[in-house]
Amino acid sequence: MNIGGYAGRVGWIDLSTGGVEYRTPDEGILRKYLGGRGLGVKYLFDAGAEVDPLGEDALAALFVGPLTGTDAPMSGRIASIVKSPLTGTISDSHAGGTTGAALKWAGFDGLVFRGIAARPTYAVVKDGTVTLEDATELWGKDTAETTAALKARYGNDANVVCIGPAGERGVKFACLIDERGRANGRGGHGAVWGAKNLKAVVLIGDRHAAPQPTNPELFKSARDAALALIRENGVTSDSLPKYGTDVLVNIINEVGGFPARNAQITYYEGADAISGERMADTILVRRGTCINCPVGCKRYTKVEGRYEGEGPEYETCFSLGAMCGNFDLPAIGYMNHLCNLYGIDTISLGDTLALAMEATERGLINDGVRFGDSDRMIELIHQIVAQEGLGEILALGETGAANAFGDPNLAMAVKGLGIPAYDPRAIKGIGLNYATSNRGACHVRGYTIASEILGIPVQTDRLAYDGKAQLVITFQDLTAAIDSLDNCLFSSFALGAKEYAALLAGMTGWNIDDGELMQIGARIYNLERHYNNLLGFAAKDDTLPNRILHEPIPDGPSKGEVCALDRMLPEYYRLRGWEDGVVPAAKLQELGIK
Repeated sequence: MNIGGYAGRVGWIDLSTGGVEYRTPDEGILRKYLGGRGLGVKYLFDAGAEVDPLGEDALAALFVGPLTGTDAPMSGRIASIVKSPLTGTISDSHAGGTTGAALKWAGFDGLVFRGIAARPTYAVVKDGTVTLEDATELWGKDTAETTAALKARYGNDANVVCIGPAGERGVKFACLIDERGRANGRGGHGAVWGAKNLKAVVLIGDRHAAPQPTNPELFKSARDAALALIRENGVTSDSLPKYGTDVLVNIINEVGGFPARNAQITYYEGADAISGERMADTILVRRGTCINCPVGCKRYTKVEGRYEGEGPEYETCFSLGAMCGNFDLPAIGYMNHLCNLYGIDTISLGDTLALAMEATERGLINDGVRFGDSDRMIELIHQIVAQEGLGEILALGETGAANAFGDPNLAMAVKGLGIPAYDPRAIKGIGLNYATSNRGACHVRGYTIASEILGIPVQTDRLAYDGKAQLVITFQDLTAAIDSLDNCLFSSFALGAKEYAALLAGMTGWNIDDGELMQIGARIYNLERHYNNLLGFAAKDDTLPNRILHEPIPDGPSKGEVCALDRMLPEYYRLRGWEDGVVPAAKLQELGIK
């Protein structure tokens, strides 16, 4: 296969037998699903939806896209795709850095693991080959120790994706950690690897093997145009470089959409204490970036005597901060550090701790945890990983813990996945996006915050219901395409479908425009929905937490608001062509889904 942007090789690794097979992806499939999220979802779908996420037949995939490892701006992402043990849905999760480029430069578009290894195992990927090695001595080590040991063995330029003790022990929201601080975070991907006895993947790439564009002149023109837009955009040229993602704390709090104390309130006067501006003045030591990214949104922080490392991001300052009534920024930074070491998704962790705090407040559990008690939160992080005491229940995740405490409504979750840092009562479109997201409550399935709050590409009224169905669909389809290229979603603050299509056309030589790119995104989104439909997910699951639907915001700029989902969902289904939340056969045929 000779298509610009692709290595033309996917490794299929059977952990049960130790066998490795190399396959060349079909060009027709690549044109329909691109790579990254799309290609991974396609392969999982073809393998069958009705598998135990932690069983031998379940797949665990790593994929990159046709722009990964090239000179395309903000193209340094890698996608992990599994059936989630937390939600039971299809799940993809992305991480930045240099790991995605390393996979491409090692000669692969993707890796697919199946089976269960007889003993702890890691994979070494180099020069178009995959070998399996004994990881017994690494089992039980945290992600920093694992990464250091493997870099000592294979060189400091090797990239390491691994799980920590949380994944080994089956914590439902365990994640993968890339290069010590980048996370494939949501959905429990680390638990899937742990069930397979897969400790790590070592990627040894040669930058000289980077794919070259089929049409260099067109690609250069598209790249130059994209870089110019990124440098002109206020978010990508100023806000994110200056304050990182945590710049959003004050922005979202000021509209009364920042969930706090398990979303009992959405506005807190002291929220600035955990903002990006406060971070810059206190614990920030330096900023970082990903490969081929001019933005540099990453923060490295330090608290003397406790830690130095990457993060925390905005979502972590929400989940381990406001959601838990905790406005101690150094404590949030330290808990983020523990999550990186253990391999834990910070959003699900914070959402789960927050519901335990409300359960404690209401007298549903003894020896619980109080809002704002960061010392107890740290104790519980250790207990969750060890699955001891209250931690044994909390390790079940948002819905599992709420059910164990006797009140499912404690969980601020959709399809089992806890909400991110935007309250739908104050921002209606993001509520429809949460409800219809194929992996559960997720802001990065369709980031309508760009339009509803930041005015990108156009300003829409955050409290209006009209027009939100089409807005959400547009964002969801474009995001599915971006995730399959696999570009950083932050690039979409400056770029649109036209710019992405031009980059793709220059790299691959395909005659592709923005209309076809959006159709690819729609195909991927509908395939994910069809996967979930086969498992019984339908309209009954496209809902929001009871609090968000029925409890008005008590105070602040959005006082009195609820999210009337029924004012948006019927139009969404109509525009999607779905019937009661199910993709009909005619729609599948229209999109070329077999």
